[in-house]
Amino acid sequence: MPNAFSPQSEHPKDGTPVIQPTRIFLPDQLVVGNRHLVKQQIVDLIAHGFRDFVVDFSQCGYVDTTGLGILVSCSKKIREAGGELVLEELNDDMLTLFELTNLSTLFTIRRAASQR
Repeated sequence: MPNAFSPQSEHPKDGTPVIQPTRIFLPDQLVVGNRHLVKQQIVDLIAHGFRDFVVDFSQCGYVDTTGLGILVSCSKKIREAGGELVLEELNDDMLTLFELTNLSTLFTIRRAASQR
């Protein structure tokens, strides 16, 4: 599963370091068979000091209940570490899933750019 780490950059006004959120790209499906990969990746990053994450759904078209559970579990771990988990690039079907399960109240969610 590919992932990308946003590099540390400098604040444009005073030159102080600014750390961008770490972007996690989901595969085409987040299901029982691959959920542990996503969770382990985030747990490992937290252990290395990363705190803020963006989960990119641009390639993900399906999430089962175990996938939802992993996102909730990771969100809790990230909040306990003092960070934030943001979900981005969700299509209409994914947005509906999060709204119907009332998980839209747990996460900061940003729609797909093509649907704004």
